[in-house]
Amino acid sequence: MAMIFGIPIQAFLGQLLIGLINGSFYALLSLGLAIIFGLLRVINFAHGAQYMLGAFVALLSLKWLGLPYWGALIAAPLVVGALGVLVERTMLSRLYNLDALYGLLFTFGLALTLEGGMRWYFGASGQPYAAPAALTGAVNLGFMVLPLYRGWVIAASLVVCLAVWALIERTRLGATLRAATENPTLVQSFGINVPLMLTLTYGLGAGLAALAGVLAAPIYQVSPLMGSNIIIVVFAVVVVGGMGSIMGAIVTGYLLGIAEGLTKVFYPEASNIVIFVIMAIVLMLRPAGLFGKEG
Repeated sequence: MAMIFGIPIQAFLGQLLIGLINGSFYALLSLGLAIIFGLLRVINFAHGAQYMLGAFVALLSLKWLGLPYWGALIAAPLVVGALGVLVERTMLSRLYNLDALYGLLFTFGLALTLEGGMRWYFGASGQPYAAPAALTGAVNLGFMVLPLYRGWVIAASLVVCLAVWALIERTRLGATLRAATENPTLVQSFGINVPLMLTLTYGLGAGLAALAGVLAAPIYQVSPLMGSNIIIVVFAVVVVGGMGSIMGAIVTGYLLGIAEGLTKVFYPEASNIVIFVIMAIVLMLRPAGLFGKEG
């Protein structure tokens, strides 16, 4: 049997695949957090709840409306993004001129409210959500067997992450949005509706979280607790990548997912803390994060 570092190659590649899958969710979620913090300067603690809502929108739209998985991939981000727009316009926007702690406390309270409401109505137990028929089964790559749905999750998250990065960093719209966060008065003098742009930015971040929730639903059970179980890890990913860094969130999400997966092969006892250990080391050596800007 082929070995890598004394580990059977099947076990090694299996954990590498799990790491890539987890990294896909870390990258999508941390990307949404990085966009909201980088452009709105809000630490969005409700991001995990929005991830959970995305999974529930997919599940309930299937049960109540018969909407298939592919429809949910579009509907869930739009629904949760619209809810994010409503929250930003009616409540969060009133906190922009206050200390950042107020935004954190508000979104933390919002997360607790959403999670508590879902637990009260649906209970704490998870509910299954089937993968689409086109993505069931697996393909034999010779060196490993790759489940089709998991391969789809990795590919889809990578495409979405790169598309959002290109939108923010390589388009005129993204440049205008970045300028609006630096000097909103000047940008507004050119006739650009800055509050609307900030509102849509928060909606985009919430929609990305919901998209990750739909992708995760067939892999993990849909549960009111699924957001709170992942959000702390995602915050660690954002800190390691650099608060507000779009590319840092994407790259670090995948790398830390892989690191977590491979740790389960070589030292399983440390797999639950390896990301936080890496975060502590990075903060000691580079407080701004790997891709963050000092000062």
